[in-house]
Amino acid sequence: MARSEVNRSGEMEVFVQVVEQGGFSAAARTCLMTPSAVSKLVSRLETRLGVRLVNRSTRALQLTPEGCAFYERSTGILADIEDAERGARAGEEPVGRIRLNTSASYAAHILAPVLPMFLELHPGITLDLVQTDRIVDLLTERTDVAVRAGPMKSSSLVARKLGETAMVIVGSPAYLERFGAPASVEDLEKHPRLGFRYVRTVDGWPLKEKSGTIVLPVAGRVQASDGEALRRLALTGNGLARLAAFTVRDDIAAGRLVPVLDRLNPGDREAFHAIHIGQGGPLPSRVRALLDFLAEHGRVS
Repeated sequence: MARSEVNRSGEMEVFVQVVEQGGFSAAARTCLMTPSAVSKLVSRLETRLGVRLVNRSTRALQLTPEGCAFYERSTGILADIEDAERGARAGEEPVGRIRLNTSASYAAHILAPVLPMFLELHPGITLDLVQTDRIVDLLTERTDVAVRAGPMKSSSLVARKLGETAMVIVGSPAYLERFGAPASVEDLEKHPRLGFRYVRTVDGWPLKEKSGTIVLPVAGRVQASDGEALRRLALTGNGLARLAAFTVRDDIAAGRLVPVLDRLNPGDREAFHAIHIGQGGPLPSRVRALLDFLAEHGRVS
């Protein structure tokens, strides 16, 4: 088939729908096609490209590495086409829905106070906010931007640093009055240490001793899935928690939480990044608008 006879952008649109809808049947409904027509289109595309893009099974559709790369490039190209058409019709004002995945702590303490400003600046954008401390796969979760804490691993994701924050051990005044404030690592071992119920980069509390930095395991009868839940547990006297400083700064200033064992703090800091799929390729204007806004108003310290 001659190149001029191939509707490559149309093929990309159908393939992107297959990925984002999770299968041929769902994509067919979105594209107003039959499932067999969608399947044949993807097969023709694979034949023309000379690679397999998806592994088909009765249970699920799984992208090959080549399929992932083609999906990323296709979404960028389609976004460029959409932006060009929108720019011709109504200027460069970004519009559309953004799916943002972030931790509950970042959403509550950093994003929520500045979100009205972002929505006022961009009235054409709708934000779909998903809160979880779990590391998600942006492709399978159909996420445009994610804000993640911790070191970035080498991947195909593009990261923009949003700053970093210190860590601090805190307890409520009522808890410390009842059980006493720990003065050493040995004292701390006797206290319930509220922790996350999933494995983190450092699975415990790093503490500075004369011999060097040690890691004290989390111990206690309560664990939680996100930092904001741990903060609430500490506020209500369920034990001590080691949390990002920006999440408890107001609580400490108001006397609702009290820092303990500052002298044993090794000075480690947790970095935050806004990440998205693609290696420097084109982005939809709505995604660029959010990334630029977070870089200026969504910084962590």
